[in-house]
Amino acid sequence: MTLDLDDVPLELRDAVAAALDAAGVGDGHLGLELVDAERIRALNHEHRGKDAPTDVLAFPLDGAGPVAGPRELGDVAICPQHCSDVTEAAVHGTLHLCGYDHETDEGEMLALQARVLAGLR
Repeated sequence: MTLDLDDVPLELRDAVAAALDAAGVGDGHLGLELVDAERIRALNHEHRGKDAPTDVLAFPLDGAGPVAGPRELGDVAICPQHCSDVTEAAVHGTLHLCGYDHETDEGEMLALQARVLAGLR
């Protein structure tokens, strides 16, 4: 199996691929969309109960277990108007799709994110 990043903007594919590699994910599909402030606000309200725009949201689909057919990792929505670095947001959202959660871990996700970003620069 291979990675399918066709639904990721070309300028962010290297960052997404690097994050997936760092997380040990070598196959599957994910989508990433750049959205405006109103769309990210609506998504944040619908899925997190927060009626405000945010920088990045991740929507994981398949878990780590076996699935029939290609693995569907999920989708990432980024609002460039609400983030200082779109590449960092892409890495951040991708790591969330891989099961990382900076709100509950001991700093592993943000440390991995920093290593991925350092490797891209």
